[in-house]
Amino acid sequence: MGVDAVRPAVFLDRDGVINRALVRDHKPFPPVHLDQVEVLPGVPEALTRLRAAGYALIVVTNQPDVARGTQTKEGVQAIHDYLATLINVDEFRVCFHDDADGCSCRKPKPGLLTAAPAHALERSIVVGDRWRDIEAGRRAGCRAAVFVDYKYDDTTPVDADTCVRSLAEAADWILKLENET
Repeated sequence: MGVDAVRPAVFLDRDGVINRALVRDHKPFPPVHLDQVEVLPGVPEALTRLRAAGYALIVVTNQPDVARGTQTKEGVQAIHDYLATLINVDEFRVCFHDDADGCSCRKPKPGLLTAAPAHALERSIVVGDRWRDIEAGRRAGCRAAVFVDYKYDDTTPVDADTCVRSLAEAADWILKLENET
């Protein structure tokens, strides 16, 4: 096993954590075109602080619009290529399936977090803006789950360790947690 196998990660949802989700009727949607992609304020700086603390930075994102036929894998990859020019993350992990596909990678299942290369999950953190993100972290055995709360129209309970308003606030909480141990 390589060095990364023992390194903890911060698993980051994409839309709503890294980039602005397109919100319609209080529900978030992913950008479809590059001109819709906007990195949220404070994200590059938060990622720099988390990396300096020794975390691998892994974006884990459900993109079911590919299975639904309203987006292409190439379109998703173009968005990731563009984001990679703006932010410094180690990897993008994507589930292109819809719920009916029954895959192991669609959050809330933990497959995106447990996929190779493996990370020290018991020391890792998940950050997301939907209950599916938080539940995936719980199922994967992550140390903690941070919920970025945008007050979306979703009644599913969220079992997070803390609620914040941005990745910058999440980074503050994660680094404080790290310093307490």
